[in-house]
Amino acid sequence: MTQPAPSVLIVSGPSGSGKSTLVQKILELPGTMLSISCTTRPPRRTENAGKWYNFVTESEFQQMVDAGEFLEYAQVFGKNWYGTPRKWLEKAFAEGKDLVLEIDVAGALQVKQKLPEAVAIFVVPPSRSDVEQRIRARGQDSEDEIHRRLERSRQEMLKFPSYDFAVINDDLERAGREVQAIALASRCRMARQEHHIREILKTFGG
Repeated sequence: MTQPAPSVLIVSGPSGSGKSTLVQKILELPGTMLSISCTTRPPRRTENAGKWYNFVTESEFQQMVDAGEFLEYAQVFGKNWYGTPRKWLEKAFAEGKDLVLEIDVAGALQVKQKLPEAVAIFVVPPSRSDVEQRIRARGQDSEDEIHRRLERSRQEMLKFPSYDFAVINDDLERAGREVQAIALASRCRMARQEHHIREILKTFGG
């Protein structure tokens, strides 16, 4: 019996909203896999290539753009480039797994335009001060950079109506349960199950 096509789950929100932690919660579910983004920025002290990001040069990134290898890509703060390779979508569908994308708001809107059936989850921080605290805790941004990030977060917050679901990340345990519930519910959508149901219906003789 043909299995339903996997879901594409977009997890997005302002910088410092805690997206990565909630993505990990979704990846605890069987049948999920992470889309690993490409970026031209240097790795942070705690990052290893191939886990959350593949780090490439600007020329390598441009070659991928020219070859049409990205589902979406964008330049952030006028310097570093980020992109979602299409190969992860192909791999997820080949393996029958739900694909989880952790991307910024601009990238999420690009993917939603190209894949309207994708499930877009907006991660909402509890407050501006909470975002500022998380950004400062990274210990890698100048004051000007922090202010730019906070202003960008404000602009991104205004995009919330473009998403299918919102999870307010003020309680990690609850928020984790909510993103998992959304991921599981996406597997039961009629658009995804219709073909499967019709095949079952044939066993009833109609």
